Amino acid sequence: MAEDLTITASTDKAEQYQSSIPQIRALIEGEPDLVANLANICAALKEQFKWFWIGFYLVKDNELVLGPFQGPVACTRIGLGKGVCGTAWQQEKTLIVPNVEEFPGHIACSSLSQSEIVVPVFHEGKVTAVLDADSEALDHFDETDASYLEKIVTLVNFT
Repeated sequence: MAEDLTITASTDKAEQYQSSIPQIRALIEGEPDLVANLANICAALKEQFKWFWIGFYLVKDNELVLGPFQGPVACTRIGLGKGVCGTAWQQEKTLIVPNVEEFPGHIACSSLSQSEIVVPVFHEGKVTAVLDADSEALDHFDETDASYLEKIVTLVNFT
């Protein structure tokens, strides 16, 4: 397991992800503990991208429950179809929200969050978690983020 990160100075998002993915893989490779791996994924992404908030919500008893994260305190439980996280879970697809104020039913864990991306994490064909990232800037996330974050969540072993 590697515990050092090399932060890419490039302003090209794709290059930053391409540098981050092998490092994330090295961080979690051989570590069987899910919480430890989710925590390190959050830490690596927060360090590289300096997002306002990043974390995982885990599906437990038919609701999303806060898991490992980096950033200020967050909402603890989110229902199916509620907010961006609950909607991404319900629709089983990545959601990119350029302006959270315009998302119907947005749950404001922090008024500083302006844009958001939520990526479902699948295990055996079912959503078992979502990866949520928030930015203090409007229109921060795009298809590049979606594509690479979808690749990163496939590295997580839920067995």
